[in-house]
Amino acid sequence: MTQYLISFDDGSMVFSEEELPELSEASHAVVRAAQDAGVWVFGGGLESQRASVVATDGTVTDGPYPETKAVLGGFSIIDVPSREDALEWAAKIAAACRCAQEVREIMPDEPTV
Repeated sequence: MTQYLISFDDGSMVFSEEELPELSEASHAVVRAAQDAGVWVFGGGLESQRASVVATDGTVTDGPYPETKAVLGGFSIIDVPSREDALEWAAKIAAACRCAQEVREIMPDEPTV
């Protein structure tokens, strides 16, 4: 099986305070379905504006790179047989979260000898 990153940009989930309970339940229902299907690996939302960038020389700066227009807001990692399966789960997540999702295949680790 192959792991996929399903993610969305910070700020793309737009909802009112009244909609939060419904949105939360729908999102958790998709996670439970993925867990029940045995494809859920890990996921979560990211704390906004809490990023630090560590350069190759060890220098640390706070925040994302200035030229970055989109900042990752949340993600899910799933382990499925195909890209088509990943896209189906992304569609479920998009409907539950009410925002578009980006899907990327995670490169496999090289086997250790």
